[in-house]
Amino acid sequence: MTATEIAALIAGGEASAVEVTRAHLDRITAVDERVHAFLHVDTDGALAAAREVDARRAAGEELGPLAGVPVAVKDVLTTRGVPTTVGSKILEGWRPPYDSTIVRRLREAGTVMLGKTNMDEFAMGSSTEYSAYGPTGNPWDLGRIPGGSGGGSSAALAAYEAPLAIGSDTGGSIRQPGAVTGTVGAKPTYGGTSRYGLVAFSSSLDTPGPCARTVLDAALLHEVIGGHDPRDSTSIPAPVPDVVAAARAGASGDLTGVKVGLVAEFSGEGAEPGVMAAFRDAVDALTKLGAEIVEVSCPHFQYALPAYYLIAPSECSSNLARFDGVRFGLRVGDDGNRGLEEVMSLTRDAGFGPEVKRRIMIGTYALSSGYYDAYYGQAQKVRTLITRDFTAAFAQADVLISPTTPFVAFPFGSRTSDPYQMYLADLFTIPTNLYGGPGISVPCGLSEGLPVGLQIMAPTMADDRMYRVGAALESVIGTLTPPEL
Repeated sequence: MTATEIAALIAGGEASAVEVTRAHLDRITAVDERVHAFLHVDTDGALAAAREVDARRAAGEELGPLAGVPVAVKDVLTTRGVPTTVGSKILEGWRPPYDSTIVRRLREAGTVMLGKTNMDEFAMGSSTEYSAYGPTGNPWDLGRIPGGSGGGSSAALAAYEAPLAIGSDTGGSIRQPGAVTGTVGAKPTYGGTSRYGLVAFSSSLDTPGPCARTVLDAALLHEVIGGHDPRDSTSIPAPVPDVVAAARAGASGDLTGVKVGLVAEFSGEGAEPGVMAAFRDAVDALTKLGAEIVEVSCPHFQYALPAYYLIAPSECSSNLARFDGVRFGLRVGDDGNRGLEEVMSLTRDAGFGPEVKRRIMIGTYALSSGYYDAYYGQAQKVRTLITRDFTAAFAQADVLISPTTPFVAFPFGSRTSDPYQMYLADLFTIPTNLYGGPGISVPCGLSEGLPVGLQIMAPTMADDRMYRVGAALESVIGTLTPPEL
């Protein structure tokens, strides 16, 4: 069932929150040994939260629209008393003393947190193969990747282990996993959801957001977690656009008067033929729903990938300096015979995986004396040009569309030997992060029996537009059902 259907079942008294929670915990027990979507399942905490929802409902309290609905949380968000590892050995076993704002809002809304989902270490990756705790399988084919870095959240949805999940998106880590697992992944406007308690990778890009199996479910979750947070200096002091109303309106299937922009630079170069065929069918579907298709040019999008892979590593090299073996987490070599610098070096060598080390070294070099202006500074100038491209394009169209990924889910190990080939997974999603606007991936068909996603991009603080168009497309294409595990 969808989250919306489950919420109605609980609100109508046809099932209790405890029964719903037990059903999902049983499903996790049955299939997660093969899927490996979860790093930690909080059975006792989930059942306690469900019992509290049932007690409050029995007492006649008015509860939120998602009260009692289970949710899986990417292991990049701090959870009080529950392990938060960020997919890394350097934080193995760490139990934070506080909740992130996103998790606090989930608890206040009455949702039931099932546990923490697997991810590429420190959100650095596009396949969840870089998790220090082993990869997650794609429920469509357990020998293929579920996307990354939030593959655990998307796989939990596709495997029916959870009806809702939370991810974070730095360069496509919500949308890309959604695309390759046949689920819905939404990146809100940067600053539209709080980063307080989100373990930082790249502070100017990181954006937590909702993952679900339907557009309406994603909108309902977005409404819960979004909004201004005074604890986050980058949080936008403005209300969340009415994304739920937009999703409900879009479900009617009427896009009359909506201008949809096709990005000329994303016309298919480098994408698999099957992906482009599904994308073209989706464009035809949008036309039949009344949308006007216009072609727009964003010439600087071609520089987004190299700009991103200077900005993000630079910021990560700064953010990850705090993991030094002194304040929290792993500590190696502290036997009384070594100095502080040697203990730090041994700790970071043992605690970080190869992809994290690679990005730290790239970022440290790009920020070093004599190179800052040539690399990081130039990349930020490209970022400004990409923002101008978006501004010009949105003067011609209400939303922009593209394939979410250039290819469907690939087999494990097929790209890990070539980092550049792995980075190409985010080719179509990265520009939105550099701009700061919202984007959503919705299923638009199959290629070789595997899901294909369509990406819808909107102007900053116009998140409702992407939900309306996404729900309209969903009304004719429907949701995708993976084979039974």
